[in-house]
Amino acid sequence: MAGEPEAESRESRSYTPVDDVPWQWPASGDVIGTFGEGGTITAGIDIDGQKGQPVKAAGPGIVVYAGSGVRGYGNLILLKHNDEFLSAYAHNDSLRVKENDVVETGEVIATMGDSDAEDVRLHFEVRKDGQPQDPLEYLPKR
Repeated sequence: MAGEPEAESRESRSYTPVDDVPWQWPASGDVIGTFGEGGTITAGIDIDGQKGQPVKAAGPGIVVYAGSGVRGYGNLILLKHNDEFLSAYAHNDSLRVKENDVVETGEVIATMGDSDAEDVRLHFEVRKDGQPQDPLEYLPKR
């Protein structure tokens, strides 16, 4: 099958926490929802996109959650970068990683979708010591 060598290499990688996360945008698209805006879940930003568009790891880390068990987030991936930082990727169409996979910055981890959202978007969060941060303060300007 086409995806097998990549999956094998993920499993053979060992997780090494990074001192400084080299943050990159998880998807191309306009920011359509900003941190702290609106009345619902506002712990991150929303990025506009097309169904099936690649969602990439914003930094290197290990997948600590991949599934649909967190209400309001749809198909969700949580990536641990180090003991301080986690990133979250919500509303995905398909998940390309599983728990304990070690991923590199820019690696495709999911495809964009509209699970538990009114339209296709990526909801992206950065958490420091468990507390939501404004991802725009970490992502490179564009």
